[in-house]
Amino acid sequence: MSFTSLQGKACRSSIKMSANNVETENEKNDQISEEVDVCVVDYTIKHPLQCAWTMWYFENDRSQNWEDNVREIASFQTIEDFWALYNHIKPASELKQGNDYSLFKTGIKPMWEDPANKRGGRWLLSLEKKQRNQELDRCWLDAILCLVGDAFENSVEVCGAVVNIRGKGDKIAVWTADANNGPAILEIGKKLKERLHLPGRMQLGYQIHHDLMAKNSSVTKNCYTL
Repeated sequence: MSFTSLQGKACRSSIKMSANNVETENEKNDQISEEVDVCVVDYTIKHPLQCAWTMWYFENDRSQNWEDNVREIASFQTIEDFWALYNHIKPASELKQGNDYSLFKTGIKPMWEDPANKRGGRWLLSLEKKQRNQELDRCWLDAILCLVGDAFENSVEVCGAVVNIRGKGDKIAVWTADANNGPAILEIGKKLKERLHLPGRMQLGYQIHHDLMAKNSSVTKNCYTL
């Protein structure tokens, strides 16, 4: 057999092998495409919450009255919009002393006098000033996730939550609608303490809004303690 014939045979074999390789690669690409198609996520789909929520900001400007200092930041009613908001505002630990964040069901203002709040009270967690950089942001996030995630059996009783940044120590509170609904209050408090992963020495106390408005001293008696 001549060199030309051998060369031609080798070329035909090479072409055949190349064709087979192309087919194999195409099969692999088709398989990868199928696998990718299965994993495609549609980011236009949002996951609705049980109700709409509104975030508020209070700035302690002594030249204005209390209501003028409270500003609505934004409202949301999906999980994705909650995270979009939370990730684009300052952490609570970076707020100035005397300022607050509040998260309430849309339509309820973060004030005792609101019709949805006036008969209720709050579960209160007090944090030492040194805990601001360690625990404050984690506890605040865990608390509001309980709200938006509908973590309580008695979520209908929950009005909102507030974080206060103060010189002597910060506070996180979850507000409820009816201070006379003992079973619901206790269920909410126990679930909140569980989700906040509080050490044994830290307690939650439940206070009635009416007592806070009428108090004559700096200490308000707790109706329940956990």
